[in-house]
Amino acid sequence: MSETNTQMEAALQMNRSTSSKLPDFIFHKITFSFAFLVLLTLAGIMASLVVGAWPAFEHFGLGFITRIEWDPVNDEYGALIAIAGTLITSFIALLIAFPISFGIALFLTEICPNWLKRPLGTSIELLAGVPSIIYGMWGLFVFAPLFADHVQPLLQNTLGNIPVVGELFQGPMMGLGLLTGGIILSIMIIPFIASVMRDVFETCPAVLKESAYALGCTKWEVVSKIVLPYTRIGVVGGVMLGLGRALGETMAITFVIGNAHKLSWSLFAAGNSIASTLANEFAEAESKLHLASLTSLGLILFLITFIVLAAAKFMLLRMSQGEGKK
Repeated sequence: MSETNTQMEAALQMNRSTSSKLPDFIFHKITFSFAFLVLLTLAGIMASLVVGAWPAFEHFGLGFITRIEWDPVNDEYGALIAIAGTLITSFIALLIAFPISFGIALFLTEICPNWLKRPLGTSIELLAGVPSIIYGMWGLFVFAPLFADHVQPLLQNTLGNIPVVGELFQGPMMGLGLLTGGIILSIMIIPFIASVMRDVFETCPAVLKESAYALGCTKWEVVSKIVLPYTRIGVVGGVMLGLGRALGETMAITFVIGNAHKLSWSLFAAGNSIASTLANEFAEAESKLHLASLTSLGLILFLITFIVLAAAKFMLLRMSQGEGKK
């Protein structure tokens, strides 16, 4: 009788373990399918871009990347102008946005009084939610005229007189151009980078900062020697997030970059970016080669973004390995 009871208990325990494993098995497969769907979507996007861009690369070869011509009338296309405009405006945006975002995040986490933290933090988050087309309209109708009347003459009369560097600040002062596009992009990405930096700075344990203050460290010493080393991986991630948005921004940059297919040493000159070229011409592309060239620009933008993010990931990996060695 006791053996029968023991066998029944063993069978019940086996049934319970089997029934408890079934939900875990289903949950594992569902979450795995979600993760695999992301990779499948990425591969599908890449494949569709390659197929669509193939006629352009077949016709122009890899020289399509370094060609300057962009003439839809004669079906002559090149990507260099759009690539240069994308990289220049994104670099200007990051150059302006990084120190400002760092200062905002530092003020909110280390210096700002408690009664002011919430209103300022909410304002930054609201700015991050403003649609890009609003930034573009504001840049075209408000910022560009003021920039042309007051800022560009000042830059030309000061920085424009410096040898070599002065070439960047010469040219027509219309208010539209590469520099204007970079500034508008910087205004757009500042809330993103500042929000990420603020959240990352807040993860630094208070006991570390309090210990540093107890030893007599100043606020800057605490930030430079405690907060930044502890959070630098997150800071780099926030900067890369802002750079990724700057690279792919479409509507705002279309309004203010000038939309001219030409290269110039002057930052005041009108230019083009990959996103603005696609926005302006994709709907009107008639020839197969024109459409393939625009798709090629999309593929190039995809690869540029991938390379930037991969480089950031590699840099973060090196930083984490260096910390392990130390």
